[in-house]
Amino acid sequence: MADLPRTQYAVQLVGPDELILNKSKEVHRPGPHQLLCRVEVVGLCFSDLKLLKQFSCHVRKSEIVAGINKEVLREVPSYVPGEAPTVPGHETVVIVEAVGPGVENFKPGERYLVQTDYRWLRTAGANAAFGYNFEGALQEYVLMDERVITSPEGDSMLIPVSQNLSASAVALVEPWACVEDAYASKEHTSVKAGGQMLVVAEAKEISNFKFQISNLTTRYGKPAKMTWVSKWRGPELPDAGYDDVIYFGCDAKTVEALFAKVAAHGLLNIVLCGGKFGRSVTTSVGRVHYGGIRIVGTTGSDPAESMKYIPQTDEIRPGDKINIVGAAGPMGTMHVIRNICQGVQNVSIFAADVDDERISALTKIAAPLAKKNIVDYQTYNPGRNEVAESFDYTVLMAPVPDLVVAAVRTSGERGIINIFAGIPATVTAQIDLDTYIRKQLYFIGTSGSTLDDMKQVLAKVTSGRLDTNVSVAAVCGMEGATDGIRAVENRSIAGKIMVYPACHALGLTKLEELHEKMPEAAKHLSDGMWNKAAEDTLLKICRKQKGQNQKNNQ
Repeated sequence: MADLPRTQYAVQLVGPDELILNKSKEVHRPGPHQLLCRVEVVGLCFSDLKLLKQFSCHVRKSEIVAGINKEVLREVPSYVPGEAPTVPGHETVVIVEAVGPGVENFKPGERYLVQTDYRWLRTAGANAAFGYNFEGALQEYVLMDERVITSPEGDSMLIPVSQNLSASAVALVEPWACVEDAYASKEHTSVKAGGQMLVVAEAKEISNFKFQISNLTTRYGKPAKMTWVSKWRGPELPDAGYDDVIYFGCDAKTVEALFAKVAAHGLLNIVLCGGKFGRSVTTSVGRVHYGGIRIVGTTGSDPAESMKYIPQTDEIRPGDKINIVGAAGPMGTMHVIRNICQGVQNVSIFAADVDDERISALTKIAAPLAKKNIVDYQTYNPGRNEVAESFDYTVLMAPVPDLVVAAVRTSGERGIINIFAGIPATVTAQIDLDTYIRKQLYFIGTSGSTLDDMKQVLAKVTSGRLDTNVSVAAVCGMEGATDGIRAVENRSIAGKIMVYPACHALGLTKLEELHEKMPEAAKHLSDGMWNKAAEDTLLKICRKQKGQNQKNNQ
């Protein structure tokens, strides 16, 4: 460990919207069960902006309440919940530099892709995560602890990767895996076994509805306990306490209050019994993404009827007209490419974005792939015109509640609305639930990715079936990282921005500008796209410059 530096460059978030470049952040030496890793590259993500704006209020920045001994957490200097400054950045690949006593599964020199989500380490509203309540990758070195990054099943959140791949291609597996998870996730198509069910009816005598509930539980499973309420007495019931909430009636105020009673990953089943709300309903759309709640309904009187409309998975379906709103951004581009290349028959892609320049950049990549895969690909600017279509599958790439409202209007029968962008869990929208229920629509939303998602995408990259580098639009070093985050915020760069911590002084550089700042690296671009040869040359130049600067300072 003698060769390790004592300090490093790091981007730190010290408060809401307060980013600093710390040029002398301590490089922690690994203690027992800990390993110190060198960060090769980190991709900037729109999720970093959510942390930037919310800071300690973000559900993944809060303290861990379950899943690990608190004594262990006190031994980890990179555990930074609450108001403590953190280092963002979670799309990364690292190399082990040093290990502490007791570490047996990792050795210096090994290269790993980082899985961000520690789903078994629960916070009050979500789970712990790398780059949130544990320091992330916008620094030269990051400390990890085996007891944190190993699941109860023994799975490590560090996935071994080949040295033959570019660091950028490996790091970009993480956002591509988040995209994959948005379609691969399975939906709960039954009543939660062993769960808590709340039945609320707008009636003096609730026994009239017991036949319908019996029919529901016979066909879709029985909970451990049922709570029955005739007329609404919400304050007497605990919030987020019920896995299945069944509501017979059409009183908008009652439904608005019932959202608070739905547990994480719970289901609200609205049975209108022939009635209508008659107005928009304040709906917890933020909890669809971060809380995993789901909403179904029927215009009739049988709650079992609603259950038939829940899809088995979140996958696109043969013949779907797919509307991707915000398609030309970094993550939107991935959704477009993924769905074009997925091999689902007779789908058509409608790529919507308000920036014509970004749409043009997307089309250069997407149009040839669409032609190759025989997929109908169209673009439109919703700021100027709307497409006269009703969509079977809508993907929302911006955390804007009004987009959810609009998606209900533009969806066809049995449409799926994928709230991919993380609308904060506390945010609501005025949803036309009458239309939502009449059309048999279904909101979905996922957050992060699983270990299996990442391994599947990595396998595609390793085999050459997927080149994640098609997403790269710009590169920078540490001094350009904050500009990069602001570019993500302003949506001024269409693709992914990759930060190389070893390159201290490199400012934010679009690939089309690379020939001016680093012509040696630019000449290795392939049809203007980033690759391993360009990356290797960039790092070679940065190391040479860094060595020269160190000589000059001696």
